[in-house]
Amino acid sequence: MTAVDPDAAETFPSPAGAEAAGSPGAPADAAGALGEPTEQLLELSLGYLYSAALHTAARYDIADLLADGPRTPAELARAAGVDGPQLYRVLRFLATKGVFSEDEAGRFHLTPLAQPLRTDAKRSLRDYVLVRGEEVFWHSAARLHEAVRTGRTAFEGLYGVPFYDYVAADPELGAAFNASMAAFSETLTNDVAAACDLDGAKSAVDVGGGRGGLLRALLRRHPQLTGTLFDLESVVSAHVLDTPELTGRWRAEAGDFFTSVPPGADVYLLKHVLASWPDEECVRILRSCRRAMPGHGRLLVINALVPPGNEPHPGKTIDMVMMTVLNGKSRTRAQYEALLAEAGFAVVSVVEASPHASVVEAAVRH
Repeated sequence: MTAVDPDAAETFPSPAGAEAAGSPGAPADAAGALGEPTEQLLELSLGYLYSAALHTAARYDIADLLADGPRTPAELARAAGVDGPQLYRVLRFLATKGVFSEDEAGRFHLTPLAQPLRTDAKRSLRDYVLVRGEEVFWHSAARLHEAVRTGRTAFEGLYGVPFYDYVAADPELGAAFNASMAAFSETLTNDVAAACDLDGAKSAVDVGGGRGGLLRALLRRHPQLTGTLFDLESVVSAHVLDTPELTGRWRAEAGDFFTSVPPGADVYLLKHVLASWPDEECVRILRSCRRAMPGHGRLLVINALVPPGNEPHPGKTIDMVMMTVLNGKSRTRAQYEALLAEAGFAVVSVVEASPHASVVEAAVRH
């Protein structure tokens, strides 16, 4: 039996025969346990609490505080400047999903699932988790039903402007959002770079490339390559390309990809760009690339491809974020092929680097 930290007074143990674990307030059947479908549905209905708990752990850097070894909730609370009993309840809840674990002495440990919450983790997701717990995401998700009713993104209905305009007007949120996207991108960079065929290419433009993590990885893998990072000024100003081994092989350029992109490169990259926009805006972006490309140029569109069937898939989850916040959508292979065809491209190949990122290679259609 797991010991309870003496400083965490309220632990609310469930008496035998009462509610099923993880389903507070749910009525029990005659046998004293809920049926499996009921249990699962109740768990799903409270899923938002896991997001809230993760955000809380990230906000107070709990994973960092456990980096040197297990600690009691009281010790963690003193270090984080929060309430011990309340923190205990959150950590106990997260431990049910394998994020942290409690031992018999009442101390909490890091787990493999909690490691990416550390700020110094090689593929840290702390910034991503932190931003996704901000009110702009929560409030938008709460209005999903309005997005379904009206056909408009929930965010714009709440805040009156598109998400990217809102972020541009809030430097603090903008910096945090950009950091969160860089953190997410970094977890995929090596797999995506390995899946990109750049044989024979001497130049590449990363359109909407954020801070340049993918371009940096590609330049390291392909010594013959030079690259241009292209994004908004507020984004490219924080680029990560200025490393000694890449000196003289890159440049960063600010601009609007709806209007134009740097011309004349052998390869153009669009990583996690098109999913953020509706179809008509995607075609505008693709046509900007098409105008800039020489006849031999290639375009690599990198996004999750939604598969058929009922199985879980990251693209289906991210699609809910797009519906509520960004007015974009996750797409199937056929939908991307249709967008590319409308903009003057033909698909050459598709490689799945990960469930989060397939590389769709397209050529100019003559």
